Amino acid sequence: MRKNLITTTVIALLISMTMEAQQDKEPNVFLITLDGVRWQDVFTGIDTNLLNSDYTENKELLTKKFMGGSLEENRELLMPFFWNTIAKEGQLHGNRTKGSKVDLTNKMLFSYPGYNEILTGKADDENIDSNNKDYNKNITILETANTAKAYKDKVAAFGSWDVFPFIINDKRSGVPVNAGYMDASGDLNEKEKFLNEIQRQAPIVWESVRLDVFTHHFAKEYVKKNHPKLVYVSYGETDDYAHDGSFDFYMKSLQNTDALIADLWSFVQNDPVYKDNTYFVITTDHGRGEGIGEGSKWTGHGSDVKGAEHTWLAILGPDVKAIGEASNGQLYTNQIAPTIAKVLNLKIDAAVMPAKTLDLK
Repeated sequence: MRKNLITTTVIALLISMTMEAQQDKEPNVFLITLDGVRWQDVFTGIDTNLLNSDYTENKELLTKKFMGGSLEENRELLMPFFWNTIAKEGQLHGNRTKGSKVDLTNKMLFSYPGYNEILTGKADDENIDSNNKDYNKNITILETANTAKAYKDKVAAFGSWDVFPFIINDKRSGVPVNAGYMDASGDLNEKEKFLNEIQRQAPIVWESVRLDVFTHHFAKEYVKKNHPKLVYVSYGETDDYAHDGSFDFYMKSLQNTDALIADLWSFVQNDPVYKDNTYFVITTDHGRGEGIGEGSKWTGHGSDVKGAEHTWLAILGPDVKAIGEASNGQLYTNQIAPTIAKVLNLKIDAAVMPAKTLDLK
């Protein structure tokens, strides 16, 4: 009798493990954004005009950290994960010097409209023309997933900017959003309790944007516990340091964000639920000015700033063709959401999300 019970238990365990293995084959997507990062910084590394301008306080330190013997070495020093991993195993689009273009379709060229376009697959200049905390009437890809049976309660979002609950419309969508200086809630582990305690003890540089390290670790702890299928992480420091005119901190923050993304990728590639079946889609909400001249200042963006419509896109995942740095092609930010829908096999209304999907293979 005891032997039969043990045999039955073992069989049940094997069946359960088999089912989990089958579930693990279903793809996961991490959508990641870096606020206001220019394509020039990604593809050419440190801007020597800005390095030698009044926007830089410690030229010697930045030169030591980010200046190498070539453009390729410069960008690798600034963003080593992008150029040592994504460039070898995935795709990088947006180097306009090589004819690869990624552009926004909204005409506002600032954050709320940019994030709406990324998340919904469609610009909405008529209704979204400010960064005000107004609940988004549009349906994001996060909400689309969360209302689908296969992904219900398997979607989560984390952002440094406190407007994200409104952009994602957490009340209507049911998507859990942790943004700004929100605490983690629910059944918390010790690290989450610690993060709740210290995020306001660290320097509060901007009241509406917390430091990215907190956003990152809130996201990582949630992912460890709950293994959501679709995760959105938005890092925000880069844009705010640029608006402040601090090229030093902009560069350091961009390098740090690259390291945070590398840490997240390392985690998913060592987690049995995510390993070899997880896509990273990385982009920005808008570009910014090209330098120090009037009408195109690096500190600004918007419809009156030349070049603010130019963005970039990085993709990494199991079925992504490893073309590395792309050349000669035109992509648009509104293609991201329908591509995520395709990867997750979500049904979408072509009238609501009309843009073509990206060709990953």
